[in-house]
Amino acid sequence: MPPPPLAEGSWGEAAAVPARPPPVDAPRLRTVALHSPLAGPFDLELSRSECLAITGPSGSGKSLLLRMIADLDPGTGEVLLDGVERRTLPAPAWRRQVVYNAAEPGWWSERVADHFPGETMRFAREMAPRLALAPGLLDGLIVQLSTGERQRVALIRALALHPPLLLLDEATGALDEASTALVEAVLRERLADGAALVLVTHSTAQAARLGHSHQRMENRRLVPA
Repeated sequence: MPPPPLAEGSWGEAAAVPARPPPVDAPRLRTVALHSPLAGPFDLELSRSECLAITGPSGSGKSLLLRMIADLDPGTGEVLLDGVERRTLPAPAWRRQVVYNAAEPGWWSERVADHFPGETMRFAREMAPRLALAPGLLDGLIVQLSTGERQRVALIRALALHPPLLLLDEATGALDEASTALVEAVLRERLADGAALVLVTHSTAQAARLGHSHQRMENRRLVPA
């Protein structure tokens, strides 16, 4: 099985990098003049257990911001996680801690189980029923999943890394109201455990439910919502 792409977190290289204790007073996420020719600049500060909700029209730059924070798209400026500058860490180590969950998830194997190596499969089997996913689904094929099922499996894959910062790009866009409520309950638990979230959503109601702060993307710049 080929290794998973870095966009979804790396399981191998980064594991050997020792964790650094965060400075006591450092924000969980800080960006300073983060920009590219396509978007920004962005100056953000996010504390532990805080969710920033971002709304805005399609094509306004929401995904660009998330991908720049995750170091998946080029950008200039500073990005710090718990006071540690991104440039001081190997890219796989950064992407294990700052996990980008794409609106259209990528898959590196046709089998669902291949995306949950080692102990992560136990986590997936515990989490699946909480998100209204049949347990047997994890033993099947990606092509057999509905769009909503793929979204929830991709979210479990991201959560399995237990990242301190999770970047969610329309994580419930294909879900019904009941499934959305289940996902939001799990995300609230992660927030209570100290994780920070940047949540891109087209739903202003969801932004109000989960966001401790809410900004709007317009013309590839953030403005107060």
